[in-house]
Order: sequence, then structure tokens, then C-alpha cells
Amino acid sequence: MGAYFVRRNSRDELYRRVLERYIAMATQGGVPQAVFPEGGLTRDGRLREPRLGVLDYMMRGFWLDGARDLVFVPLGVNYDRVLEDRSLLLAADGDAPRPGRARAAWNTVAFVMRNLRLMLKSEWHRFGYACVNFGSPISMREYCTSYGVDFQKLGGEARRAAIHALGTHLMEVVGRIVPVVPAALLASVFVRDPARQYSELELKVAVEALIEALDAAGAHVYVPRRDQDYALTVGLRMLRLRRLVEDRDGLYSANPRELPLLSYYANSIAHLLR
Repeated sequence: MGAYFVRRNSRDELYRRVLERYIAMATQGGVPQAVFPEGGLTRDGRLREPRLGVLDYMMRGFWLDGARDLVFVPLGVNYDRVLEDRSLLLAADGDAPRPGRARAAWNTVAFVMRNLRLMLKSEWHRFGYACVNFGSPISMREYCTSYGVDFQKLGGEARRAAIHALGTHLMEVVGRIVPVVPAALLASVFVRDPARQYSELELKVAVEALIEALDAAGAHVYVPRRDQDYALTVGLRMLRLRRLVEDRDGLYSANPRELPLLSYYANSIAHLLR
């Protein structure tokens, strides 16, 4: 099928009707579709509430007594570094000053020059790890049977409530399988007590305790090379390279000016610790 982009805030009735029919027909035809239920990138690192329009259109193409089932495969992704993280934080703060074109161009040049300098000094490192988890497939036939709902027979407020319940269920499943990556682990430790200074040993103890809590909650903790010490090393290195964490005489602490960005990465796993 390829890809199609959705103008989610469009109020053009014709566009919405055509899109609705297009998605319903694709669903009826059994065409695989990738759906981003949040409808966009998170502005603060946290899971967002689901946007229900596309989900509603898909359910219009599913018949409980039809020959074809509709199956959702949950997918959770997390990154040690999101390239547009600062831009996303800026977009979330309506009062923050926006850089002009000249400033944006300078920031891009400075980013390139800094990475070239690191490469020449053999100090350049990759942007950390990206990790993906797949959850158990969710059959809509089983879901509808379990909850006693037939979307083809619903309309108005009853349908909106049923779609909202389904969207919430899908997001909860996705949330449970979001992987925990090294940068998020370290960021969570520093955000808990931003003023505290940690020795490397104290950091190791704090990270191990956090991993135990996440394991107990059923979270998927990604430990690169199956080595917790290495996970600590790469996570801390990523935060230090971006100056999110300060190193003073072997003691590490959160950079007060970068707390929003540290919180952005800590927020990616905050829901797993509730």
C-alpha cells in the first residue's frame, strides 16, 4: 500500500469523507497499515492520548461476522536520542522565543562542526541505541466478542465511547511494551533528585535499583551486550556528550539548564513506574 499522510486537523468535509472511505476499503481488503495512534510526535516524552479518527475509519471496514478478522500488532519504540527533541520541547512551550532562520542555520552548522571535531579527535560516538518491541497481536473479533460490542451497529455517542475505549486499550498495550533504553534509565535517576551529585558507584546502585523496579513492573529493559555496567557507561556518555549531565571531579549531576530535556527522556518510561 505504501504510505499515506493524514491531515488530522483538516476541517474539509470532502477530504475527511474520502479518507474515511479509503481507509475502510483498505481495511476490508486486508491491506497492512501502520497507524500512529497518538497522531504525532510527543512534545514532552510522555505517551499521548490516542487520536481516534483513523481508528474509527478502520473499524468501519471491519465486520464482526465477516470473512476477515482485523488484527492490531502493538509496537513500542524508544530512542537514546531523538534528533528533533529540542524542537519538540520548543513547540510545547507557547511562550518560548523562537529562533530566527539565521539562528537555526547557525545551530545546524554548529552541530555539524562539533561532530566533525569529535570525529577528528576520535571522540565521536553513535547517537546511542534505538529499540523496538512487538506485543501480542490483538484480534478485533476476540475483542468485540469479549466486550460485547459490534461497531457496525453503533452510532453517535455510543460509537464514540466504544472507539475511545478501544483506543485507550491499544495505547495501554503499547505503553507496556515501550522498551527502556540506557539514556532513559540514567535520565530517570538524575531527574528524581536534580540537585544531587552521584559518584559512578552511586549511579550504578541507583540504576540497578531502577532496573529491578522496572523488571518487577514487567517492563522490557534493554541492556546492550547484556552488560549492566556497559549500559551505565553508554547511557551516561550520551547524556554527558549533550551536556545534559555535568561531571565535576568525578561526581555527576543534572545540568540545571537542561532539566526539561532530561525530563523528556525520563518521561518516555515514567508510565512504567506508576
